[in-house]
Amino acid sequence: MEQLTGFFTILILIVAFVAYHLILIVPMRELCVIERLGKFRSILEPGLHFLIPFVDRVAYRHETRELCINIPHQSCISRDNIQIDVDALLYIKVMDAYKASYGIEDYLIAAINLAQTTVRSEVGKLRLSQTFSERDALNETIVREIDNASEPWGIKVMRYEVMNITPSSNVIDVLEKQMEAERQKRAEITLANAERDSTINLSEGERQEAINLSEGERQKRINEANGRAREISILATATADGMTAIASALKQPGGHQAMNVRLVESYIDQVDSLYARSDVSIVPSELANIEGMFEGFDRVATTISRSSRKEG
Repeated sequence: MEQLTGFFTILILIVAFVAYHLILIVPMRELCVIERLGKFRSILEPGLHFLIPFVDRVAYRHETRELCINIPHQSCISRDNIQIDVDALLYIKVMDAYKASYGIEDYLIAAINLAQTTVRSEVGKLRLSQTFSERDALNETIVREIDNASEPWGIKVMRYEVMNITPSSNVIDVLEKQMEAERQKRAEITLANAERDSTINLSEGERQEAINLSEGERQKRINEANGRAREISILATATADGMTAIASALKQPGGHQAMNVRLVESYIDQVDSLYARSDVSIVPSELANIEGMFEGFDRVATTISRSSRKEG
């Protein structure tokens, strides 16, 4: 009985072992490369498949989903001889299981090494400032170069994304000083522009003020001239009207006698005004002649007295 049980156990194990090598279930996310007696036979897609035990075997299994590979950071030298560290992500996908199995030993390692080499080459063509501003163009160039080189490996490079571009500590210090100097320069330029605008505004204000003052002065002079002209015109008109009235009055009977009376009154008024304002004595001409006569007599007497003293 024990021998029969052992026999059935061995038989079950043999059947399980054969079934294990006979039946193959390929998951949805994989492709299996089958070799028969060491030679490529076929590529099995997802599903249930039957193999010949001990003849057929699964040589390679490939992930058909897109793979994300972390590219370790590496040192690169830019075009302006600045050392920077670059790390990135590489996205690839197996497109041909046959080439991925027999075209390269390990396409993952090969893709990482190729990405690092391409990054060093492309970064060396750019200046440090360009590596930051032209990151998208750098990614596209690296994808194109890796994709062309990896075509015989049966993989497709979907995209390449640079995560960090880190200059060395010395370069960071220099860049910080440069940015500080640039900020200081922009601040000085802004202050200079503000001062220039202020000076221009002040000069424009002074100019406008001078223009306004000159315009006001000119208008004032025009107004004064117009006023004086108007005054002269009015005075002339009034004088002309007065002369016309006087001439008309003189033609009337008794006009000349009235004119003489008016002249005498005006003479008296003028003499009275002169008496009030003058510091010297003003007398009528007849009295002045009499005073001159007495002064002449006094000079003659003085002359005669001096002559008598000289003779004595």
